[in-house]
Amino acid sequence: MKKSIYLISAIALFLFGCKSFKYPTKDLKGERLHYIQISTNYGNMIVKLYNETPKHRDNMLALAKIHYYDNTLFFRVIKNFMMQGGSCDTRNALPGIALGNCDSNYTVPAEILPGIYHKKGTLCAARDNNPAKASSGTQFYIAQGKVYSEVELRAFAASRNITLTNEQINTYTTIGGIPQLDGQYTVYGEIVEGMNVVDSICNSPTVQYLNDRPLHDATLSIKVLR
Repeated sequence: MKKSIYLISAIALFLFGCKSFKYPTKDLKGERLHYIQISTNYGNMIVKLYNETPKHRDNMLALAKIHYYDNTLFFRVIKNFMMQGGSCDTRNALPGIALGNCDSNYTVPAEILPGIYHKKGTLCAARDNNPAKASSGTQFYIAQGKVYSEVELRAFAASRNITLTNEQINTYTTIGGIPQLDGQYTVYGEIVEGMNVVDSICNSPTVQYLNDRPLHDATLSIKVLR
């Protein structure tokens, strides 16, 4: 009898857990979708990782599973642009010093795709100036950007000799983002809950001579939800 009760409880817990997750669990191809939670002292963000960028997806999942980001900081924040984290020198960092000089001993090959761009709330990989545009193994940024007018976007596209899709124009004129970074950095996820946290952190006061470090530390940790 006890075994039956345990079995029924386990099944009920499994079914309840599946129903309680309110975001899509599979993409249009039927492949499993993965989500992480970025917890901060400003609130939490839930991020969907893109299956189109599997190397970056799997790298983030691996780092989150070993709690690499626990007790680290968003060390560089620029209003109407982005907030950057993932530097190991931010763990237990003292106040009043510039951060962001600690990186992994490996890189992730670029996965820059034309249909994936820097709309507000996207999770993106930081990198140095290497010609292959390979990403940092640990450092990332979340796009805030700004809302553009269509005139501004078309002038920008003309100056870069590029063509923006109707989807990009619609997104950048409504949601906003950072079109000037498109094609330069890998974008590998997007916030599905907690966009207000991006604005709270990006709009907070910073110290410019400390590499735009927030005046009040923005702590973070990352865990895998599924």
